[in-house]
Amino acid sequence: MKSNSVFRIRLISGVVCLAVLVLIGKLYVVQIVSGDDFRLRAERQYLHPNENIFSRGAIFFRNKDEGLVGAAILKTGFTIGINPKALEEPAQVYAKINSIMPLDEKLFFARAAQKDSLYGIIGKKVDEEAAKKIDALKIPGVLVYKDRYRFYPYKSLAANALGLVGYKGDVLAGRYGLESYYQDVLSRDSSNLYSNFFAEIFSNIKKGVDAKSRFEGDLESTIEPTAQAFLEEQLAAVQEKWHSKASGGIVMDPKNGEIYAMANYPTFNPNALQNEKDPAVFANPIVENVYEMGSIIKPLTMAAGLDSGTVTAESTYVDNGFLILNNSKISNFDGKGRGLVNMQAVLNESLNTGAAYVALKMGNQLFSDYFKRFGLGEETGIDLPNETPGLIDNLKSPRELEHATASFGQGIAMSPIIAVRAMSALGNGGYLVTPHLVKQIDYRVGVSKKIAYDKGLQVIKPETTEEISRMLVTVVDQALLGGSVKMKNYSIAAKTGTAQIAKEGGGGYYDDRYLHSFFGYFPAYNPKFIVFLYTVEPKGVGGDFASHTLTTPFMATAKFLINYYKIPPDR
Repeated sequence: MKSNSVFRIRLISGVVCLAVLVLIGKLYVVQIVSGDDFRLRAERQYLHPNENIFSRGAIFFRNKDEGLVGAAILKTGFTIGINPKALEEPAQVYAKINSIMPLDEKLFFARAAQKDSLYGIIGKKVDEEAAKKIDALKIPGVLVYKDRYRFYPYKSLAANALGLVGYKGDVLAGRYGLESYYQDVLSRDSSNLYSNFFAEIFSNIKKGVDAKSRFEGDLESTIEPTAQAFLEEQLAAVQEKWHSKASGGIVMDPKNGEIYAMANYPTFNPNALQNEKDPAVFANPIVENVYEMGSIIKPLTMAAGLDSGTVTAESTYVDNGFLILNNSKISNFDGKGRGLVNMQAVLNESLNTGAAYVALKMGNQLFSDYFKRFGLGEETGIDLPNETPGLIDNLKSPRELEHATASFGQGIAMSPIIAVRAMSALGNGGYLVTPHLVKQIDYRVGVSKKIAYDKGLQVIKPETTEEISRMLVTVVDQALLGGSVKMKNYSIAAKTGTAQIAKEGGGGYYDDRYLHSFFGYFPAYNPKFIVFLYTVEPKGVGGDFASHTLTTPFMATAKFLINYYKIPPDR
């Protein structure tokens, strides 16, 4: 009897404890996880109960002191609707409301004419002052209620990286950028706010054990708003001066792939999508477009030659100004020969024949293997949608010509982000890092997850990175604009590129269209930043080469980053 009583007491105690735990869990869900949604429903006037409440996770910028600022948030506004059946004298109603807030006349009367409908929206994102004035009119058939919508406090800043929220059919969701890539994390399922008590508890348990279940949260990005703004200012200046078709830039940590800034021009304001006529502006060319990069590829060729033991910085060849391969002629940019020159001169003077010499001496197979190891033909794995892999099919050719042209960035194409990842390996010890824009996810259930990537494949030896970095520092100190931009206390490893743009549909290259590019990392032997800039089809006197169009914005960006982040001198 005594044992039965003890069992019953333990059973009752267990049931009570379980009930308490369930109640605590329910309170946590109601107050913490779904608190904002419930508060919004409490505030809302329920004038149109079938309308879904918009809810979505936030995206934050991260400043240099690790503080977070909202980049994509929810903003509360008001929606104005009408009930056509209850509306009297539509013309008078239109006049009254239009005197308070601008109305689309055609839309208003089209909605008012739908007498078989009980509801039609005539205004969204209306400010509180206007909404209160409209509500005070007490017009029969006019409905006013609070709502929420996506808002970007920094307007166009980093717009192509953030993306936007828009409709695809009847579904409102992330389109482009982080909004799209992390749609499953940012989206909110408001339907579960009225779910059964126990069903909700157990569904949350399921989320905890089912790897395929969706966790909702906010994103902490790696984008630093001040650095982003500075980069965008530099690109705008390039556009204004050289009237380019488009420009872009990236600032990244070459050791771990964290992107501090990613900018495109032209860009857009995600708060005013109605102003954009061409949807192509919403895409991100840094990830989605591929280009023949030209001479910035030469350091990769040289690094492959050094790493394989094919050449050293002191190795020499006779430069005649051109080569004939497979009945085709390859020339230096000026067609001139330099005679006996070493590998340092190949980079200093950007000699096509010198890059081709290295590739040919390596042999087609070995040269191709190195370019594939640099990841030039694959996606980087960046956390943005629609990434396009590089195009390096020319490296499959048995001929020497295609390998020789690839050595100086012609005949192969890649996105800027692919180029940045490959060039980061020149300064970070030889590793192929994963570029990324999100550092941490803060889940609604109260836990956070840091986004960690492994160090990546080591594609060249550490000693090779030291040597190629030394050679690229020499390029800046002695050759870039005659050594006039050398920084006394900081080493910068850099290279420019000027590439002809291939004709659409094939058939050679345009004679008057070029892609200019510039990459550099610093401090060169322990780099904190890699900066990559490019501009498409610049025009104007004195802008024939990337050294003329992009050196100024690159050096301005480098000096800004050094000062802003207080990077100590390295020489």
